[in-house]
Amino acid sequence: MYSNSLIELDRAHLVHPVASYRGHEQQGVRVLASAKGATVTDASGRQLVDGFAGLWCVNAGYGHESIVEAATRQMRELPYATTYFGLGSEPAIRLATELAERAPGDLNHVYFTLGGSDAVDSTVRFVRYYWTARGEPRRDQFISIEMGYHGSSTVGAGLTALPAFHAGFGIPFDWQHKIPSPYPYRNPVGEDPQAIIAASLAALRVKVEEIGPERVAAFYAEPIQGSGGVIVPPRGWLKAMRDLCRELGILFIADEVITGFGRTGPLFACSEEGIVPDFITTAKGLTSGYVPMGAVFMADHVYQVIADGAGASAVGHGYTYSAHPVSAAVGLEVLKLYENGLLENGRKAGGRLMAGLEALKDHPLVGEVRGRGMLAAIELVVDKKNKTPLPAEAQAARRIFDRAWDNGLVIRAFANGALGYAPPLCCTDADIDAILERTAVTLDQTLEDPDVRRVLKD
Repeated sequence: MYSNSLIELDRAHLVHPVASYRGHEQQGVRVLASAKGATVTDASGRQLVDGFAGLWCVNAGYGHESIVEAATRQMRELPYATTYFGLGSEPAIRLATELAERAPGDLNHVYFTLGGSDAVDSTVRFVRYYWTARGEPRRDQFISIEMGYHGSSTVGAGLTALPAFHAGFGIPFDWQHKIPSPYPYRNPVGEDPQAIIAASLAALRVKVEEIGPERVAAFYAEPIQGSGGVIVPPRGWLKAMRDLCRELGILFIADEVITGFGRTGPLFACSEEGIVPDFITTAKGLTSGYVPMGAVFMADHVYQVIADGAGASAVGHGYTYSAHPVSAAVGLEVLKLYENGLLENGRKAGGRLMAGLEALKDHPLVGEVRGRGMLAAIELVVDKKNKTPLPAEAQAARRIFDRAWDNGLVIRAFANGALGYAPPLCCTDADIDAILERTAVTLDQTLEDPDVRRVLKD
């Protein structure tokens, strides 16, 4: 077992994200020591299949020596280069070029950030600048979707629509608005795809009219709502929303921080519906989580308006670590790995994962199985007919995570009882089978939870 002193040091000094501070102090940290492929090993030597790729980011899997070598080589040659003052580095220039060549449509301009949250923040700044340059500075209202996640920075957390990111922080701001999630399993209009699409379109139209068509700047959507519980809209939903934004004359931002880089199959989930957003935000799989980096893809027509609006003046937005050469070198190597077999393997493994999860639908607690590629969820209920969620007393997020961990599996357990899956694209058949087998054991153990048994209905 790892040293108790390390646990005490963690309690005393390391602040963990999105955690109950007092709860974490009581529980203590679980220290991860090493990883390879889709397997992580804790400091006591216990091995677990990582069914969540860290925080849905280690898309390539752990332990790729070529990524380590790319980072090491770059650190020796040029460990840092600013992109201020008209300076740059070869890896950043080449990565921007490679990404632009693969992005949908005219998304030819790439602005690098440190991660997904500041990528979203950057779009807010770019959108405001765009409308000011267009002579419409009153377009300062932004719309996103309930149960959506757009980061944990102050501005991004306001666009996020999950209560934990708002409580106690004084957000969202009054210029941040929401429309209902498409959420097919719990949509008031039912599960018919066309009815869901029509309801979302109507909701966006109503919200724009309510705010004032001349005031709305942009609309944000995830192709799949990740942190809201892996909510998968019907096919055609994303395209319909993008088309409506074009009709209404507002910018459309696709947040692909989670779905980008093979998570749903292709490099970009947007390409599955043939749409070209005005912006795409990415991070996570961009470097497979090996080093921090995010990216904003900006359409050419947006870039030209901003550039012409600024003229000889600087566009006053920047980060010290934007286009970091080490991160860019890693991104280039990761991109090679994706295109030299990992995307193909991810599609194959994703098919096996979805088929295996579907086979669990007869379990008394499984209300719905949903997903696309290597991004999936099971939503647990105690009454399938009425879709009654697990009771709050069951403490689903903590207890189910703990059960899965004890069974040798890392997954995301949401507070509403949904279980999230986002394994590395490198998963073997054995890795996927282990995820499925350990999930089944975890479900059976949850079925025996006294707080669940008390309210369970056949």
